[in-house]
Amino acid sequence: MTDETDTVREKTVRALYAAYIDGRKDIVAAMLAEDFTFSSPRDDHIDRDAYFDRCWPKPPPFEGMEIEYLGLAEDQAVVRYRAIKRGGGAFRNMETLRFKGDKVAAVEVYFGREA
Repeated sequence: MTDETDTVREKTVRALYAAYIDGRKDIVAAMLAEDFTFSSPRDDHIDRDAYFDRCWPKPPPFEGMEIEYLGLAEDQAVVRYRAIKRGGGAFRNMETLRFKGDKVAAVEVYFGREA
């Protein structure tokens, strides 16, 4: 993996979280591989359509996401973030993102606790 690839992937990860806060499905859809899957304690390898239906409520539920850790290795990224809820409260989660080329092929979410 080149430093250039890491830089592109880091920018993609940061842009994905920013787009989520802004409710910009159009931006995120362009970042995802056609065979994208999403997993969490509530979802088991759901596809793109189910991901957008289940995980993108309107209005967006968060007013901010602070990336506290972002690590890249080979075709994966690990992210720990603090999500700030609209109306108060916050929590931390960790996610792994797997890339296929310059697209996000899979996201796995590990729920954290209130922060």
